[in-house]
Parts: sequence; C-alpha cells; structure tokens
Amino acid sequence: MKANLDAIDRKILKLLVNNARMPYLEIARECGISGAAIHQRIHKLTESGVIRGSYLEVNPRALGFDVCAHINITLKDPKLMEKTVEELKLIPEIVEAHFISGKGSIQVKLYCLDNEHLMHTVYDRVLSLQGVATTETTISLREVFRRPIDLNFLEE
Repeated sequence: MKANLDAIDRKILKLLVNNARMPYLEIARECGISGAAIHQRIHKLTESGVIRGSYLEVNPRALGFDVCAHINITLKDPKLMEKTVEELKLIPEIVEAHFISGKGSIQVKLYCLDNEHLMHTVYDRVLSLQGVATTETTISLREVFRRPIDLNFLEE
C-alpha cells in the first residue's frame, strides 16, 4: 500500500537518504518544526514501512572481496522456491536475492575473494542445493554507480 506523504515527510526522507546519521535536531531545523515532531514523523514513517532502517555501507573490495557476481538460478520445481531461498540465506557470500521474471527464478548478488572462491561457491554451494536446476553467472567488472532512490518524483 502506498504511503500518504506530505511535504515535510518528503523533506525528512530526502535529508535521511542523503545522510542517514543526520541528527534529528538538525532535521527539525531544516524542516522548521520541533525535534519531537521529527521523532513522531520518523516513527510513523518507520511503522508504515516507508523507512526500513539505516545502514552502514562497507566497501567489499577494501576487505579483499575482489569479485562481485550475479547468478540467475533456475529451479527444478517452483514448489521448492521458499526452501531454496532459505538455503541461499545460509551462503554468506550472497548479499541479495530477488524473485525475477525472464530467464531464471531467483537472482542473487554475491561477493567472493577471487574467481576460485566464486567457482567454489557456485559449484559446491549453490548448484548443490536440492531445488537448483541450473545457474547462469555474470561477473561485474566494475560498479559504475550506485544511488539511493530519487525522491524528487514524490513532489506533488
């Protein structure tokens, strides 16, 4: 269900998307309302599911994870989808999973130390899962950009 946001809610979201650690009092000054009102609005945005949390971003390459890959997984049987997802959650290299349309059933993103580590993860971990029929792996050569959702389209 789409949340009903007013101009102040949109401004709060834009500020937090740019800096999730921005102090509430600074947000209050920017929005021209009290700190208590900011607390209430952020609580409302969190409870309604608009805000899912704030995150610390770690650079995988700085930790030695030099390979980023995406794997499209085709399942043997759609009935095994939920079980397979639970098993994929146990593979620590996998950082995202999406149900997809097109080629495959599930797409995962993972980070590995090197190509050998990637090969081991695909062949010994992913392909060994009961529900997995085939995989197609794409290696990311370089992340060109990443950005948060553009909130400007929320303007009324």
